Amino acid sequence: MDIEKLYKTYFMKVYSYVFNMVKNQSAAEEITQNAFVKAMTSKNKFQNRSSEYTYLCAIAKNLSIDYIRGQQKQWELLEDEIVSYNDSVLDEVIQKNTTLNIHRMLHNMEEPYKEVFELRVFGELSFAEIATIFQKTESWARVTYHRARLKLKERLDEHE
Repeated sequence: MDIEKLYKTYFMKVYSYVFNMVKNQSAAEEITQNAFVKAMTSKNKFQNRSSEYTYLCAIAKNLSIDYIRGQQKQWELLEDEIVSYNDSVLDEVIQKNTTLNIHRMLHNMEEPYKEVFELRVFGELSFAEIATIFQKTESWARVTYHRARLKLKERLDEHE
């Protein structure tokens, strides 16, 4: 097989065949060139069972399929990233909205529930520390916090 003669004779035909498959000019050029290189490096596999053009097209077809599969995987990965990004943005918006609603409801909550809840959640104080601040028992702090949580949950449930 004279590769230069093959190249001059069949390049445009093979290129057209590949371009119809991949619909991308630069990819078609690269695949066509790779098909000729592969034909040249594996000429002992060509056993004259088909025409040279058919042999080149068979190589080009396999290379084109590999290219298309690679493109599909890239799109799938990109789609996954987009979906993941959209989900995280949506989660963030929902979380900010929920947080804002919690703060609004806390703002309107009566004392001492409001302050006990804020000291426990935002101040990260123990029940003993909260009891000391209010000059009450630790049990009182626990019960008041628990009631504040229930009131907040009820208001959130009503809001939804």
